[in-house]
Amino acid sequence: MFTDRTDAGHQLADHLRAAGIEADVVLAVPRGGLPVARPVADALGAPLDVVVARKLGAPGNAELAIGAVADDGSYWVNDDLVGRLGVREEYLEDEREHQAELARQKADSYARGVDLRDKRVVIVDDGVATGATTLACIRRVKAAGASHVTLAVPVGPPDTLDWLAREADAVVALEEPPGFGAVGAHYRDFRQVEDDDALVFLR
Repeated sequence: MFTDRTDAGHQLADHLRAAGIEADVVLAVPRGGLPVARPVADALGAPLDVVVARKLGAPGNAELAIGAVADDGSYWVNDDLVGRLGVREEYLEDEREHQAELARQKADSYARGVDLRDKRVVIVDDGVATGATTLACIRRVKAAGASHVTLAVPVGPPDTLDWLAREADAVVALEEPPGFGAVGAHYRDFRQVEDDDALVFLR
């Protein structure tokens, strides 16, 4: 159990430093990833920026992720789930364009535009659950030319982390509980991070 996101960030930073992991850039997934990523960026002596992705919601159930898309259009689709639900191609394309535009708007609000070409990048979030948006973020960073991508999170389910390890060059998680539940269940304080607070972490 982490006290809050900042506590998780300090623990994650200590672990990464002890493991000898180096970074040219640390990227947070806003907004919840920013309080975690700030101590990591400070510990690794790397600039902090953001990488943004949004999930693609199923028809009639926006909370059910059938995929995810990043601000540059990089995306992942759960083909098995799309097939089982009978999602039409037209719906999928419209949802992808809509969510990509929302991701671009958020990136415009947060991102500093750090060049990722040939950089060692560490992506940080407050945790992963389904991994859909995380996967889109990894693909976004790889598409930008990063030479090495490490995903670093305080907590996540073992099967999801194993799946993400097939896309990232390395995956680091402090806790991999078999009975995962939800990310917030592993924090004493998991209140929402507001925009103004998030921007302070970036500065």
